[in-house]
Amino acid sequence: MERSQPQDNNRWRFVPERLDCRSMNSARFLAAWLLFVCSVCAGRPAEAPAGPRPNLVLVVADDLGLTLGCYGDSVARTPHLDQLAKEGVRFTHAFCTTASCSPSRSVLLTGRHGHAIGQYGLQHSVHHFEAFADTPTLPGLLSRAGYRTVRIGKLHVGPEPAYPFDRVLTGMRGGDRNSVAMAERVEEYLREPAGRPFFLHFCPTDPHRSGTVNTNSPWRPDRFGNGRDYPGVQENAFEPNSVRVPPFLPDTPACRAELAEYCQSVARFDQGVGRLVEALKKTGHYDDTVLVVLSDNGVPFPGAKTTLYEPGMRLPLIVRAPHIQRRGLTNAALISWVDITPTLLDFAGALPAEARFHGRSFRAILEQEQPPGWDVVYGSHTFHEVTMYYPMRAVRTRQFKLILNLAHPLSFPFASDLYASATWQHTLTSGAERYGQRRLQDYLQRPQWELYDLHADPHEIHNLAADPTHQSVLRELQARLRRFQAETRDPWIVKYEHE
Repeated sequence: MERSQPQDNNRWRFVPERLDCRSMNSARFLAAWLLFVCSVCAGRPAEAPAGPRPNLVLVVADDLGLTLGCYGDSVARTPHLDQLAKEGVRFTHAFCTTASCSPSRSVLLTGRHGHAIGQYGLQHSVHHFEAFADTPTLPGLLSRAGYRTVRIGKLHVGPEPAYPFDRVLTGMRGGDRNSVAMAERVEEYLREPAGRPFFLHFCPTDPHRSGTVNTNSPWRPDRFGNGRDYPGVQENAFEPNSVRVPPFLPDTPACRAELAEYCQSVARFDQGVGRLVEALKKTGHYDDTVLVVLSDNGVPFPGAKTTLYEPGMRLPLIVRAPHIQRRGLTNAALISWVDITPTLLDFAGALPAEARFHGRSFRAILEQEQPPGWDVVYGSHTFHEVTMYYPMRAVRTRQFKLILNLAHPLSFPFASDLYASATWQHTLTSGAERYGQRRLQDYLQRPQWELYDLHADPHEIHNLAADPTHQSVLRELQARLRRFQAETRDPWIVKYEHE
């Protein structure tokens, strides 16, 4: 079942839900709301809606998959995230739209797919992809609505003026890898006197791979940031033989060693989240703050990051909000990262009536386990590094996923860090014919269409696109995907006519 949307040309327009008007008469509410909409459209700060508004915290991990205790990983040491899930809502089917850092983060902060705003790939260095300068963004909209906006850690989107945070917090001991020190710096900020609610964008670098440049190679793996001095952090080492090897990865000593290092980096991130919760409690903000924790994309291993397969797209999402009655709930709605900006604006009472987001707010279904009408998400990946042109579009329902490989005559390209990883290098030198459960050749050379029955084949091994018994499903999903591309103004839709 597709997401229920108005079936007209304004399908992607979102109208804010009715606010609680018990404390104001209808005329006052209407006047206040009209003033807010007009001020947003005019680019002026909006008058704050009557009544207290929650603070907003968006925590974005870097390359964190479902390697959490609350998501069933028995080896992971993530007690603080597990506790947060017990106090809030854990989404079981949350998806990024593209498994690449900058494009994904741009989606989180705009509510629109990267192909529509120009953030096609990585922002930094020679890659130099940036969103269009006039793109409406979450910090800009919240600032106009009267919020203080502050960020700490990795931003990795541009241009910077399009993301107008009031403050950038720096000076942490250990840098962005030390999320404990980041949280301590946030506590200092929260103790400053202020009369307005805040939006905090909290973005550590863990558990991304780290690397060093040397004379022999442009990039060399360096243990996921482990083995360094992080004041306030209790490092957790893992034995390679104890880690869980997911089915999409090869069970080799090289892979196990890297997974052990990865789990150590995840545990460090977890401590930072715990210290952030402590900072909110110490400053009296924990019970008036909406806290959202997620990741930009899947784990930094081939087969996950930079792909639209499940390990790259399906990610953790934990939401703790004030006044929710059902805590410890699991919610099975198919949530997309284009939904994050509309949801946070909805919590703030600042969802513009005319904003054309590609997502919608899930605030109203937060305490439902099986909400109807949330049964499809879409993926759009174009670049990672500038040398990694491989545009893919995808539609994912409860049962099926269809991937369109627009550049299928090309071999699938590799991110620098993934290619240099011990896991992949061992695969190359060992002469292995399989990478995890997938044939190595199938990973490197992909067909135009990939169709998977996720109920029968959760690891996406058996492509059903040419299966005669699945042609009706194929045609239906192809039509959905093309409609999605048209409605979101995907430039790559021209390939239907040009090729």
